[in-house]
Amino acid sequence: MFLPKYPDSPTPPPAHIHVPAAPAPAQRALPQVSISSGAIATVIVGGVVLTALLAAVAVTAISVAVAAVVLRSLLREHHRR
Repeated sequence: MFLPKYPDSPTPPPAHIHVPAAPAPAQRALPQVSISSGAIATVIVGGVVLTALLAAVAVTAISVAVAAVVLRSLLREHHRR
């Protein structure tokens, strides 16, 4: 019931011949980019330093926030007395 129906006499597909309209342009070689190990080390060290600075700022901000909450709590209890 669901079997495909094939033609009785199969005909081969027509041959297609591709003829370029113009000759292909000459391929130019890409310039070789050489990255020195010093440049890679500089980028890695810079990333580590920036990450450390970001972590230091985050820790400082959390410390200041905790100190503000503690001082607010102490001052509130001082005003209640």
